[in-house]
Amino acid sequence: MKNADMSLIRQLSENSGPYRDPLSAIDWTRLDTADFWLPEPVLSLYGLPEYDTLAVDVKRRLSHYEFINVMCCGLWLESVFLRRLSGRLVAGLTRAEYEYFLHEMREETGHSLMFLKAIEASGLALPADAWRAPRPADWVARHAPAGGALFWLATVIAEDVPDKFNRHVRHNADAINPVVKQICTLHIVDEARHIALARDRLELALRDVSALSKALLQPVMNLLLNQLVDTFYVPPASFYELAGLTHGEWWRKLARGNPVHREFSRQCLAPTLRMLEGYGLKPRI
Repeated sequence: MKNADMSLIRQLSENSGPYRDPLSAIDWTRLDTADFWLPEPVLSLYGLPEYDTLAVDVKRRLSHYEFINVMCCGLWLESVFLRRLSGRLVAGLTRAEYEYFLHEMREETGHSLMFLKAIEASGLALPADAWRAPRPADWVARHAPAGGALFWLATVIAEDVPDKFNRHVRHNADAINPVVKQICTLHIVDEARHIALARDRLELALRDVSALSKALLQPVMNLLLNQLVDTFYVPPASFYELAGLTHGEWWRKLARGNPVHREFSRQCLAPTLRMLEGYGLKPRI
């Protein structure tokens, strides 16, 4: 990117050098479905009268599938990042950028392998069609012109929303399985670098964006943000059924309207929204 500060990208590459492979760094023998995988206040049904009626086994299994939903979101987003990053490895790219993008691809690949391993090691059923990416957001993420303001805006949103959730789980992880905490921690460490670069590139791209163009970014930004939040914070209807609840669509509707969960998600998203507002944008969720 023209006029980009190469000092940041060189620093990020240097910090990415001592790579930790999640598959070997995590003690997978400690992943146990006898534990909760998310703190109960994080669960989409928490705070509802109906939640209080559920058996502890169902609540625990719901925590497993809600974290699997988080990992499915991660697999989707990582696949988009990898495709877009590989497309940027072209002639004319500076050596510093080429090197860093390779580091980021290695880290994103490691995250995806980590998620796949966790799902496999859980032994929990996950039908092939149980999780699907939101189509409009997926299309925009895959087709936004590379290097433009929309591209980097989508990248910042897709990196920051999961990061803030992972940080909350990590800081409230006393009662959850230690492997889940380790997965969140490993993800946070790498994503801090990815977010730093994406924010730097977004700020650079927005310098040349007119007021009209920025206004045109608004509806696309809010589409991406709202679809990601809805997908990330509330699992598919089938996941409620896999957790042992019948009529999954009914439970998902309850979760989407759950005021306690909506407040939790707003608290997690507050730093992301403030960041976007700092760029002169007007996020709405």
